[in-house]
Amino acid sequence: MARVKRGTQKNKRRKNILAQTKGYRFGRKSKERVAKEAIMHAGVHAFRHRRTKKREFRQLWTLRLNAALREGGFPSYSKFIGALKKKNIALDRKSLSTLAMTHPEAFKRLAEQIVS
Repeated sequence: MARVKRGTQKNKRRKNILAQTKGYRFGRKSKERVAKEAIMHAGVHAFRHRRTKKREFRQLWTLRLNAALREGGFPSYSKFIGALKKKNIALDRKSLSTLAMTHPEAFKRLAEQIVS
């Protein structure tokens, strides 16, 4: 059986690893072993932070809605969401907070209809 030299695959793999660590500091960008570990850790953080981002945005939308409601003289956020659920209005927090930020008059009219 013929001997197989694997230099091309090794070089390709190394090139790919180092391309992924472009912009990293110190040996993490140029040394294969350290770069591999850096990629692994970065992947773990990216996975975790993708989930954290969803949580943080939902908190932000809640905060914006509560601020807009209090500014308009309406009851608190929780009572507003409760009224939404009772009236079977399927508006999500993201769209409501965007409406409250960009079109406060329209949000105020909507809130009046929901709360009353």
